[in-house]
Amino acid sequence: MNNLDSAAIVTIVTIIAASAGITIGVIVPAIMEGLSIIKALEGMARQPEASRDLRTTLLISLAILESLAIYVLLVILILIFANPLINTLILKK
Repeated sequence: MNNLDSAAIVTIVTIIAASAGITIGVIVPAIMEGLSIIKALEGMARQPEASRDLRTTLLISLAILESLAIYVLLVILILIFANPLINTLILKK
């Protein structure tokens, strides 16, 4: 590890952080989507006449939750392919 230059170290740390970030950034919205679907189905089963309103609200909330996962993916892709940390940390020396 001593023979690695600082750009390689920053790249390795970025890849590890990106892997952890995408894992957490996908798991959390998936769990929340599952919980919201469960609650919406329970509400539809209890009050079938309100199912249209529940379905509309559910679809809007699922779209918002999924957009959070897409934002995480965007940040991770920027870190991997257009790593701003290399220019900031390496070229300052």
